[in-house]
Amino acid sequence: MKITVETTVTAPIAEVWRAYVSPEDIMAWNAASDDWHTTAAAVDLREGGAFSSRMEAKDGSMGFDFAGTYTRIVPLERIDYAFGDRTAEVVFTERPDGVDVRVTFDAEDSHPEDFQRAGWQAILDKFARHVEARGT
Repeated sequence: MKITVETTVTAPIAEVWRAYVSPEDIMAWNAASDDWHTTAAAVDLREGGAFSSRMEAKDGSMGFDFAGTYTRIVPLERIDYAFGDRTAEVVFTERPDGVDVRVTFDAEDSHPEDFQRAGWQAILDKFARHVEARGT
């Protein structure tokens, strides 16, 4: 099953794209709640290139790595990737009022669909707030 989340970011397309693929920015926005954070991120933004991020609870109680391989890159438009046996696509659509960012991913079996959707949406919402706070 595929799940889709989306947001609109009020910023120029180049800034939205850069913030989505910059390891420094990823470490600032990649968390579903304030009690989690991303402690490391790496990006080799090319088809066949790898990416990874380390997400951890701020209290040190748990953490996990999120990693995969880019399968398709269309600059300023689209990023497709594989992670484990799952895939995802991120589509950037420029609008007069900003950029729509839509993420569609394969659901996993160990958590309910609503839980997965809420977590990915929270991360995407934090991404939008991060970019907009930069005041570009």
